[in-house]
Amino acid sequence: MADRTGVTTLKGGAVTLAGEGLTVGEKAPDFSLRDQGLGEVKLSDFAGKTLVLLTVPSVDTAVCDVEIRRFNEEAAGLGDNVNILVVSMDMPFAAKRWCGAAGVENVGTGSDYFDHSFGVNYGVRILETGFLARSVLVVDGEGVLRYQEIVGEVAEEPNYEAALAAVKELG
Repeated sequence: MADRTGVTTLKGGAVTLAGEGLTVGEKAPDFSLRDQGLGEVKLSDFAGKTLVLLTVPSVDTAVCDVEIRRFNEEAAGLGDNVNILVVSMDMPFAAKRWCGAAGVENVGTGSDYFDHSFGVNYGVRILETGFLARSVLVVDGEGVLRYQEIVGEVAEEPNYEAALAAVKELG
């Protein structure tokens, strides 16, 4: 598995992403994350529905806060066939605390803290920090990756309009 450079930066500095990364049109790898109650969250839990995966460095950073709140608001208008899952290296307890304090109820959270396999398998784990790069991935109901943005600078917000257009295109 080859690591990659030149995909994203962190505060202007080059970083290395673990793994080969994904290609739009391929099957998304299965994953095992932990929800806020330490229960397992897997890709198969979302079969038949569109899944928006937001990978962020930490819910406790300013840009992540803005991004998650925006997708939480957007989720209300996307319908019951769309799920949004925020994936980070944060402990499940931190995600629960943050979501409660922020009033975030329309998106779920998944922690990759325990085995780091999501970040490696999806090609978004930053080797220099151990955090996940900021990305938006849209997986259709058949488990196929239909949209991917790895944000060019981790400290910047994603292209909300392009991500939401990809979701709406899936129906």
